[in-house]
Amino acid sequence: MDPVPSSPARAWNSTSGSSLVGELRDSTNEPLAGTASVHLLFAGYTGERTASTVGFVLDKDRRIVIDPGMVPETRAIIDPLAELGFSPGDVTDVVLSHHHPDHTINAGLFPNARVHDHWAYYRGDLWVDRPAEGFRLSPSVLLIETPGHTPQDITTLVGVQDGTVAFTHLWWTAEGPSEDPYATDPASLHAGRDRVLGIATLIVPGHGAPFQPNASTPR
Repeated sequence: MDPVPSSPARAWNSTSGSSLVGELRDSTNEPLAGTASVHLLFAGYTGERTASTVGFVLDKDRRIVIDPGMVPETRAIIDPLAELGFSPGDVTDVVLSHHHPDHTINAGLFPNARVHDHWAYYRGDLWVDRPAEGFRLSPSVLLIETPGHTPQDITTLVGVQDGTVAFTHLWWTAEGPSEDPYATDPASLHAGRDRVLGIATLIVPGHGAPFQPNASTPR
């Protein structure tokens, strides 16, 4: 039996603010502003079928989709986005946690977005080289490099009113797995988990529902 996706367009926090376009900063130590709202467009799963967890972040004038990968049909992304009052053309940024097709295959749904990965961002015929580490898409949205599952993995940290949300493939679900069977560098993956667990109050994993980390969270 295929897993049943959770209800679309769930929001955890909501705030508002004025416009500011992100830029590269010299350090990741600058605190996140805590002005973003975070929404779940689709809860992913693995098994006989595979789907990516797809997130959506609002901060200032940024409208950010994270990991628009494999889902049963594109409406599984577009319809929850519409419930929030947005069309694919309204999305300003798409973040890819890594380059496996189950996390990237629907990136082309968003014609006006910058697309971000570990070493650059892209829009139209523009390719801008930059390291992901320390790149701020907005005052509350920061990219960091967390290799392990692949050498190119990145995590998106989002500051909300009540803490920090991490969109990441360091975990598939709340249960882990403890050891990623596809990890190219397990030691780096575990180091990345330690780093994110020191920051995040909510984790949105690659193929499951969001969860609050606790003592049983695989490290």
